[in-house]
Amino acid sequence: MRIGAKKRSEFQHFHEITTRWMDNDAYGHVNNVVYYSWFDTVVNQFLITNGALDIEHGPVIGLVVETQCNYFSSIAFPERITAGLCVTRLGNSSVRYEVSIFRENEETASAQGHFIHVYVDRLSRKPASIPDGMRGLLRSIHIQEDNYA
Repeated sequence: MRIGAKKRSEFQHFHEITTRWMDNDAYGHVNNVVYYSWFDTVVNQFLITNGALDIEHGPVIGLVVETQCNYFSSIAFPERITAGLCVTRLGNSSVRYEVSIFRENEETASAQGHFIHVYVDRLSRKPASIPDGMRGLLRSIHIQEDNYA
């Protein structure tokens, strides 16, 4: 099944990222592993800058249990990109983020995928409910799955 590239209008949060020389691989474009780093960056930037995640002392931490990416067009240094972020599933202890990577000023994604966090107690590593403050923030970028197929 071929997945179509998303549009900027399908996202509520954006984060600009500058590619680096070291992001390019021997083929002259950004290596696939870098996209996963961008996914991690936009999710955690959103949580931290909005005060929902205390990476050093918070009672819960998010563990990545699944991530996936589809690629539509190459990106290369020195391009600037924008990562679009939304939430499509919000459970008791887990959240599924959808992320698309857009070239500067382009409306259609060059790559897109998802990133699932399961929140666990920092010490016991047992599943824990997403804190209310974080849940409220995640709802602010939540899109119903029916509308995001």
